[in-house]
Amino acid sequence: MSTKRDYYEVLGVNRDASPEDVKKAYRKLAMQYHPDRNKGDKNAEDKFKEVGEAYAVLSDTDKRARYDRFGHQMAGVPGGGGMGGGSYGGFEFDLSDALRQFMEGGIFGGGFGRERGGGGPTRVRGNDLQVRIPLTLEEIATGVKKRLRVKRSAACTECGGSGARKGTDRKTCSTCNGRGEVRQVSSTIFGQFQSIQTCPQCHGEGKIITDPCPVCKGEGRVREETEITVDIPAGVSAGQYLTLRGEGNAGPRSGPRGDLIAIIEEKPHDHFVRDGNNILYALPLTIPQVVLGDEVEVPTLNGRARLKIDPGTEPGKILRMRGKGLPALNGHRTGDELVEILVHVPSHLTAREKELLQELKRSENFKQAPADKSFFDRMKEGFRS
Repeated sequence: MSTKRDYYEVLGVNRDASPEDVKKAYRKLAMQYHPDRNKGDKNAEDKFKEVGEAYAVLSDTDKRARYDRFGHQMAGVPGGGGMGGGSYGGFEFDLSDALRQFMEGGIFGGGFGRERGGGGPTRVRGNDLQVRIPLTLEEIATGVKKRLRVKRSAACTECGGSGARKGTDRKTCSTCNGRGEVRQVSSTIFGQFQSIQTCPQCHGEGKIITDPCPVCKGEGRVREETEITVDIPAGVSAGQYLTLRGEGNAGPRSGPRGDLIAIIEEKPHDHFVRDGNNILYALPLTIPQVVLGDEVEVPTLNGRARLKIDPGTEPGKILRMRGKGLPALNGHRTGDELVEILVHVPSHLTAREKELLQELKRSENFKQAPADKSFFDRMKEGFRS
């Protein structure tokens, strides 16, 4: 008996929900439980996989019809008959599958794990791989090519990926006669029902290996370490993904490769904090600089630039350096560098400096200014709200 929750219950929709309602419910829940929004939360990760699994079935007309008829015991449903519990057509529906479906927006269908062409033998697809790519703000500003060392499975060169000893062939499965699937008829009070399930003998491949390759032990794949170049566009943000199709693990016995999912991370910066496409920078100035004005040099993402400080600039003021921020991803607009003015108050003074400050203290211009009424107005508005 399946312990999985009803897929309609998982997505929170009625059984007669339209495809658009199913998609809308999936997107809402996928955003809620996405791993990047729930760092280290195993329960949220499980929920994310659960809603992805439910959507993979309910978004497909044929799978949904079979699910409505047979429930989780239908072939091709995770945890259904044929290949044992917890599999999706003979392939584990894991976090990488859920992430890949999320990135595609649930638009391009849900055929995870196996490739099947109009019925007949299947080929098991290799697992997706995930890598994290930490980037500096400077790299994000310009875009960058990153060369990654990736450990993955690859087709065995000894047997050409077939899994059979070199010089031998795989034999047609006698259980399914090479079809990769078997038909099962069951009788109920409503009559006889026929279902199609993955062949338990050949696991859907239609062929049986009688003399396995000594190198890969019949898997048709071995481990390799390779170098892959990832072209990262300017303007990416932490948590975004780049999918390199066919760069993941090879599937067993000439099965297609999975994908490589590159997850963007941002390295902390010595000077800047990112705010969307803008960058924030805190500029400490001395009292004479803000009183008299000055022209100072500040760091930017592509070097240093001169910034004019007007006389009488108040602490906390934000100066905008247009176009010195980050470009929008796949867009034309570039953000700004926002410079917050801070005032450095020295804690140690010489006798002469103290004497000068005492003299300034007696000056009319340095006497305590009247209270800023707008400040009190803002406070009153805050209390009233």
